[in-house]
Amino acid sequence: MTDSSHVQYHIGLSGAMIEGARYVLMPGDPARVSVLSAAFARSRPLGQNREYHSALAYAEDLPTPVLIVSTGIGAPSAVVAIEELACLGVRYFLRVGTTGAIQEHIAAGDLIISEASVRLEGTSSHYAPIEYPAAASIDLIQALREAARALGVPHHSGMTCSSDSFWPGQERRDSFGAYVPRRFQGTLEEWRRLNVLSYEMENSALFVVCRALGLDAASVCATVACRWQREAVSHEAYAKAKDDLARVAVEAVRRHAARAINVIGRHG
Repeated sequence: MTDSSHVQYHIGLSGAMIEGARYVLMPGDPARVSVLSAAFARSRPLGQNREYHSALAYAEDLPTPVLIVSTGIGAPSAVVAIEELACLGVRYFLRVGTTGAIQEHIAAGDLIISEASVRLEGTSSHYAPIEYPAAASIDLIQALREAARALGVPHHSGMTCSSDSFWPGQERRDSFGAYVPRRFQGTLEEWRRLNVLSYEMENSALFVVCRALGLDAASVCATVACRWQREAVSHEAYAKAKDDLARVAVEAVRRHAARAINVIGRHG
């Protein structure tokens, strides 16, 4: 049995601190912890260590609080959080992030629900071979879709691509060196033709690691760049979408948790 008083080294949390939370919302940016917290009836900060800022949020219709933990940028730090949160009893992982769209039918500010992800990062290969698919939890995907529809939030659902770099791996040229190695030249158009919706940096590691460990994961991200127009990130797009992103994430947790309770009740 895990000692509930033991504080996990990186995230700075213990089992006692999270009060039985089974769900976690995982933004990258620590500043978004407060945005997500505000979508609940009440919340309180837990602490911060490195990139891991955390809060505990409460809703009257949820049997346990929801944990909110930032992960910083990229797959390695996200997976550290997954491992340590799993040790505390968290079982449902919902990434709430940002993304750059590569399909022209996606507008700035739209939400993208990732069903699966291209594994263009290295962290997930430490858990499973490259042939292992990076696929989200079907039940969590369904909850996100239902939440977005119910709230009238513009959204898209499909394949995304996770890169280990913000610039070359996403075939961006607005970097200091303005150079994309040959390996990545032409890849944006290739992924676009293969119906990939967008680039981001964590989904595939999240999906692979959670599947490999017997956990459930999904991702919903706000579109902050439309790459066929320009490479620059639109801060206006995020300002427009951040409340929608929070509302959809919270409503998805409500719906998923209610369904889980009903299943337990039927088989209780």
